[in-house]
Amino acid sequence: MRDKGNTLGVGFIVKKHKAKNGEAPLYLRITVNGKRAELSMKTMVDIEKWDVGKGMYAGYSNDVKRLNTQLEQIRGHVTDCYHQLEARRELITIDAVKNLYLGVEKSEYTLMKLFDYHNEEMKETLRWGTLKNYYTTQKYFKRYVVKKLFVRDIPLSQLKYGFLTGFEKFMKESNSINPDKPCNHNTIMKHIERLKKVINLAVQNEWLEKDPFSQFKPSFLKKEIAYLNEYELERIENKLFSIPRLAYVRDLFVFSCYTGLSYSDVYALIQDNIQLGIDGEKWIVTNRIKNNQQVRVPLLPKAEYIIDKYEENERNKVTGKLLPVFSNQRMNSYLKEIADLCEIEKHLTFHVARHTFATTVTLNNGVPIETVSKLLGHRSVSTTQIYARVIDSKLSHDMKKLREVLPKKKLRNG
Repeated sequence: MRDKGNTLGVGFIVKKHKAKNGEAPLYLRITVNGKRAELSMKTMVDIEKWDVGKGMYAGYSNDVKRLNTQLEQIRGHVTDCYHQLEARRELITIDAVKNLYLGVEKSEYTLMKLFDYHNEEMKETLRWGTLKNYYTTQKYFKRYVVKKLFVRDIPLSQLKYGFLTGFEKFMKESNSINPDKPCNHNTIMKHIERLKKVINLAVQNEWLEKDPFSQFKPSFLKKEIAYLNEYELERIENKLFSIPRLAYVRDLFVFSCYTGLSYSDVYALIQDNIQLGIDGEKWIVTNRIKNNQQVRVPLLPKAEYIIDKYEENERNKVTGKLLPVFSNQRMNSYLKEIADLCEIEKHLTFHVARHTFATTVTLNNGVPIETVSKLLGHRSVSTTQIYARVIDSKLSHDMKKLREVLPKKKLRNG
C-alpha cells in the first residue's frame, strides 16, 4: 500500500575499494523509506568508464548506450515491483521490494512486523507518551510468543481468539517488565486494547480479511480516583520545605491543583498562553496535548502567585517556558517525598493534582459539572461524571439543602 512518506530510490554504484586491475564490481542499490539494500550485478566495470555522478556508464558509443539501456531496464523492473506492492495494498518495505525483484516468494505478514509498521507509521501522529506504550505492548507480546509459543514471531493468519485468552493468563502469571508498574487487570486490558488497534490497521490495509479478536471485549475494573481533600491540600500548601527542589515541585503541583492542567500541559505552557479573558482577568488559554481540545481556565489567585514567583527563573529564560518543569518521573519521585513529609498516606503523583482540581477545588465548591468539564478539556460531560461520584461531602451538602427545602410534616397513622 502506498502511504504518505513512502519513498523509493534506485541506482547503481561501483565499489572502488574492491577494485582489481582498474575494475570494480557493480552493485544495484535500492532504497525504500530510508532503508537500503545492495545487490551484486555479478559484473566488473572499468572504473575510468563509469560516471559516478550519473550512476551509469560514461560515453556515447553504441556499447555504452546498450549497457545503460540494460541498467534502465533493471531500474524500471525495480520500480515496477514497488508499484505492484502499491497496487496490491501490501506492506512496502525494503525486503518486500527486494524479494519481489529477485523473484523470492513473499513472506507472510507477522505480528512483530505489524507492530514495527504501526510504530513507524504513527511516530508523527501519536505523541511520544502514547507511542512508547505501543513499544511496551510489543515487548510483552514478544515475550509471550517466545516463552509460551516457542517462536520468535507469529504469522497474522495464525492469530485466533485463544491467542488473547492465553496472553491474558500469561500476563497474570508473569513479572512486569517495569517493576514500578505491575501488570494488574486494567494494565493487561490496555495491552490487549492496543493490540486490537494494531490489528485493525492490518484489516484496513487488507493484510487480514477480518479481525480474529472481534469477539474479545476488553473489560476494565473501575478504580478509585486519587485526589486530595481540602485539609490535605492545605497541608501541602502550608508546609515549609528546607530542600529547595521539594518546595519547587510542591509549587508546580499546587499550580496544577488550581488549574486542572496535566503534567504535559503544564510543561508546554509559555507566556503567550496567558491571555485576558472576557472579564478582563488573566486566563490560561491552551490546547491539551492529549486530545488537542482547547482549554480556557480563569487564573485563580494561587496559580497566578506561582507564575509570578517563577517569572525571573533562569531556566524559564533559557527554555521560554512559563514554568521550569522537571521530567514527569522526577516530579513523581519528589512528590512521594512530599507526601511522606506532609504525612499524607495517599500515593501522590502529578496527576493527582488534576483530580484534586476537579473534585476538591471545583465540584466541592459548587462549580457545575458542565463548567468543570470545559475547564478540564473533556470532550463530553460523561467523562467528567466520574469525579462527581467520588465526593461524599458534596453529596452530604446537597442532601442537607434538600432536607431544608422538603416539608417536615409527619405521616398520618393508618
